[in-house]
Amino acid sequence: MLYWLLYQKLFPYFRLFRIFRYLTFRTVFASLTALLIGLLIGPYVIERLREFQIGQYIREEGPQSHQKKSGTPTMGGVLICISILVPTLLWSDLSNPFVWLVVLSTIAFGAIGFADDYIKVVHRRNLGLTARAKLGLQLLASAGVAIALLRLEAHGAYSTKLMFPFFKRFRPDLVWEWMGHIPHMHWLAFLPFIAFVMLVISFSSNAVNLTDGLDGLAIGCTIIAAGALTVLTYVSGHVVFSDYLELQRMPLVSELTIFCGAMVGASIGFLWYNAHPAEVFMGDVGSLALGGAIGTVAVVIKQELLLPFIGGVFILEAVSVMLQVGSYKLRNGKRIFKMAPLHHHFELLGWSESKVIARFWILALIFALLALTTLKLR
Repeated sequence: MLYWLLYQKLFPYFRLFRIFRYLTFRTVFASLTALLIGLLIGPYVIERLREFQIGQYIREEGPQSHQKKSGTPTMGGVLICISILVPTLLWSDLSNPFVWLVVLSTIAFGAIGFADDYIKVVHRRNLGLTARAKLGLQLLASAGVAIALLRLEAHGAYSTKLMFPFFKRFRPDLVWEWMGHIPHMHWLAFLPFIAFVMLVISFSSNAVNLTDGLDGLAIGCTIIAAGALTVLTYVSGHVVFSDYLELQRMPLVSELTIFCGAMVGASIGFLWYNAHPAEVFMGDVGSLALGGAIGTVAVVIKQELLLPFIGGVFILEAVSVMLQVGSYKLRNGKRIFKMAPLHHHFELLGWSESKVIARFWILALIFALLALTTLKLR
């Protein structure tokens, strides 16, 4: 809205406002706006959550040191969503379809998390939506993103070709055109792409959700992942950088740099209150919204195969749960880790909570730097 007002409307009369045409300038302002919103309205949101008695319920089988956190205000993800969406709407070009796609995806996943948190609060237990219901809603939201991208691909604004790290020329198309020639079965050609997008975004959303178990752990890793996505989004839409790095240039996606910058600022603002000992937890409304946003941006800029690097800690946490559950079921109750997700395993090994958080942040930074190095190693 401010971009529309200050640049598109007032620029002809005030030449100084031409500075608002620059993407980097607006990204910085979006990040600062998100940070200020988080810092300024954070105390108000936390106080309202306390008044409504929206506190966290700690599972009994978790580490005993976590029991003292019971009652800490949760659903702080509402603050994160506000801090991301308001600056995005203020500083981005709202005629860009990718901006609305990512905004609506964030809202959709945030709404799923809100429903899950709300049920926990109402029933005063650590169980919200059933696993099947939550996953079904996530897959449905992800399918909506996939269908929207197919519509954009039909108008030449997007490509369904997959980009592989380290391989310049290998770009398979996830829409199988040969299936389109089968009578009455042409719709099957789109299923591989839709299934892939559903898998990536839903897995990303759940991975962040599983990582959210220690004060500041998930949000700190989100800052690093969002920072990497900010760089990737910018170079993907830049004519010089995309050509130099041999990326598929998509001019429209550059506007998502503002969204990613807002995600960085909002995450820093939330970390101010979520740092150990946490004054508020993000809850599922925050973790699902952030995970959905990260996955959606990665799919839009064609860097979904870099997610194991961009969100390396998130992936490790999710895989640790999958391995633990698989081992328990297939090996007659035998476990690989003392407890999953992985951060609880290290807690039970004797690491302090602060040490686990700091070391996982370092690991997240290493993964993010590896993701950025792959841009030239092609």
